[in-house]
Amino acid sequence: MCGRFVITSPPAALRQIFGYIEQPDFPPRHNIAPTQPIPVIILENGVRHFRLMRWGLLPGWVEDPRQFSLLFNARAETVMERPAFKNAMKRRRCLIPADGYYEWQASEKRKRPHFIYRRDRQPIGLAGLAETWIGPNGEELDTVAIVTAPASADLAVLHDRVPVTIAPGDFDRWLVCGAQDAETAMGLLTAPGEGEFAWHQVSTRVNRAANDDAQLILPITAEEMAAEEPRPAKKAAPRKVVAAASEDDGQGSLF
Repeated sequence: MCGRFVITSPPAALRQIFGYIEQPDFPPRHNIAPTQPIPVIILENGVRHFRLMRWGLLPGWVEDPRQFSLLFNARAETVMERPAFKNAMKRRRCLIPADGYYEWQASEKRKRPHFIYRRDRQPIGLAGLAETWIGPNGEELDTVAIVTAPASADLAVLHDRVPVTIAPGDFDRWLVCGAQDAETAMGLLTAPGEGEFAWHQVSTRVNRAANDDAQLILPITAEEMAAEEPRPAKKAAPRKVVAAASEDDGQGSLF
């Protein structure tokens, strides 16, 4: 799955890689969470454009967003079947620029967060599906979900699913949405190859979405790890039981 990701590359570098015509300026983000606005690249009239969309897809047929659970991820195996995703897969495929993402590995004591990134440290294009929701008063909301696939053997040690990444040479193949292109694009919905990505454990500070700083992606130190380990609950001290003084012991008790 993908529940948090990171964008740290300079805007000019991302513009060169993804080829959109706009020149947006935006700060690095180290802890992007669902429901937040995120950069998205779409293709319109043969030209790539930069847009901001809310992370959490809202299908156009939803009447009341308050009664619908936002869809942050879309499973690659079922995008052509589920009503929430099939139209977007055919007509509104997009890319989401990133420099890495977080995954939480289950352990006996607690889930440990890890930062995952390309081994060559190059930015990545996450496969996305977009929908524009139009409200009863004509209001519009652009939304997006990240496509996930079963993890390759190496990444499966962290989680059984990973976000799909699209190679630069396949950007057009993914973005062009013609009548017969959805089936072709389905062939891109696979996990990264073994060895393509690296990762390291990071601080549990990333668990809180309000934390957004460069320290989050650094490897956790031994001291930090020890400080984050759950502390055993303190046992209550046993109550002292004092025998009642006998009538003839001649001494009163202080307790």
